[in-house]
Amino acid sequence: MNNPDLINKTILFVKEKLANAEGGHDWFHIQRVYKNALLIASGEQCDETVVKLGALLHDIADSKFHGGDEAVGPKVAREFLESQNASEETISHVVQIINNISFKGGNNKKAFSSIELDIVQDADRLDAIGAIGIARAFNYGGFKNRAMYDPNIAPKLNMTKEEYKNSQAPTINHFYEKLLLLKDKMNTQTGKEIAQQRHHFMQEFLAQFYAEWEGEL
Repeated sequence: MNNPDLINKTILFVKEKLANAEGGHDWFHIQRVYKNALLIASGEQCDETVVKLGALLHDIADSKFHGGDEAVGPKVAREFLESQNASEETISHVVQIINNISFKGGNNKKAFSSIELDIVQDADRLDAIGAIGIARAFNYGGFKNRAMYDPNIAPKLNMTKEEYKNSQAPTINHFYEKLLLLKDKMNTQTGKEIAQQRHHFMQEFLAQFYAEWEGEL
């Protein structure tokens, strides 16, 4: 099923809802994830409409900006898609993607699986790594008034979902607690190939960062 009118209306809806969003979770983030998803989907057998809607609506109400409430995003997405007379099958699938896409500390098993979720999850995770991922990490750290780096605060691996959500650690720690882990959590072959290059870029950045921090360069 392909419904360009529904996709166009969804784009307008998301642009309006995220008009004042934090820079790492704004419309441009959605647009990049959307493009990533289309690239990955081109090599997979999937429902392209579900992929497009999942990518467009995956961060429509990120729980980080709604007091940790994970029910807001799926609710907003469902209400919008119902208002557009989307099929219940499509709505349920998109809601499941939104419910299961997040990293949440990396130790949560998915309660739902589909190739469409795999594609959108990879697309979202690609935007969390590489040059864009670095920029987003520091943008969000600044938004939350966090330190860039503190050598006395070690990264905390294997956090629970609650520990991850409530972490106030310096931004550099986030590389070890999430960003550098994503390469090995990709679902699709295309996602894995792109992630490898972006992962290498982050490793080079960290080496340069520490050398500059210590006054070696």
